[in-house]
Amino acid sequence: MTPPPAAAARLDSAELPLPEKKSAAPEAALPKAPLKARVPGAPARADHPFKGIALILTSTIFLGTSDVTAKYLSATLPSIEITWIRFLTFALIMVPAMVPGSPLFALQTNRLSLHLLRGLGILGSSLFFISGLRFLPIAEASATGFVAPLLVTALSIVFLGESVGLRRWIATGVGLIGVIIILRPGTGAFHPAAFFPLVSALCWACTLIITRMMSGTERAITVMAYSSMVGLVLLSGLVSSVWVTPTWHDIAFGIFIGVASTLGQWIVVLAFRYADASVLAPFSYTQLLWVSILGFLVFGEVPDVWTVTGAAFIVASGLYTAHRERVRRSQLLAVPAEPSPNA
Repeated sequence: MTPPPAAAARLDSAELPLPEKKSAAPEAALPKAPLKARVPGAPARADHPFKGIALILTSTIFLGTSDVTAKYLSATLPSIEITWIRFLTFALIMVPAMVPGSPLFALQTNRLSLHLLRGLGILGSSLFFISGLRFLPIAEASATGFVAPLLVTALSIVFLGESVGLRRWIATGVGLIGVIIILRPGTGAFHPAAFFPLVSALCWACTLIITRMMSGTERAITVMAYSSMVGLVLLSGLVSSVWVTPTWHDIAFGIFIGVASTLGQWIVVLAFRYADASVLAPFSYTQLLWVSILGFLVFGEVPDVWTVTGAAFIVASGLYTAHRERVRRSQLLAVPAEPSPNA
């Protein structure tokens, strides 16, 4: 369930790869945060771009498979219940980080409020994306979810005080045109459920911004542990109102969703130890390829020309945004006091 994108999203556990980075596709547009001292125990960065690319490609397989499985389960279980099973599995995986006295215990934090807000963002991203999968083709929902990096561009102005140049605004506009092409509002092809992946992308973009605000002060395992707890606690209060007794078959697939998405996000964390977001972002879009292939094999869905065209606009805008971020970063390194006006 990415949204992105998870991306999905795409989804959750891989939000704080390093003190300096976050998740795959959506990270490309993240602004540069002030540098802080590296958290004790956090692994050092290493410049191995090909290893990072290999890891990000692997992550898209897990994340795409998780999304397709969630759509498959949505035919028999409510979205809230699927998401609850996913977060329950996520929380069980993170138990060692929650047990006081464990070598992996990681709940110490001075930024609890940000952890809670971030947990809400991840929960919203997952829940709205899975809700949309019940009604939408998997390729259409996934392509729409990849608009999250473009939303980060706008949100970074409000929350991070970032200046966004004309080129990145144009790229954002191109991506939004792609969303309109996919959704086709005002036509008979428009489905109200199309708003679900859009809201999911907005939640994911907020998650990225909050993650950036915490970068350099929190370990990845701490971020993941709180994310799992927030989602599980809130969903546990809601799931009883929609409960449908799952079969063992449903439980097995639900656990698979939790394991695959958590593993996929953690691989994203590893990828960002070896390469920058601007290097990895183009390869994260291969998730659209996997979900399209699996969507055809499992559900017989063939993306129509509107979805393919709109996805091309979104991917192109995302790639250009990643390129401008790389240029901007190199200019900031060369002339620290003078950010590029065209960034």
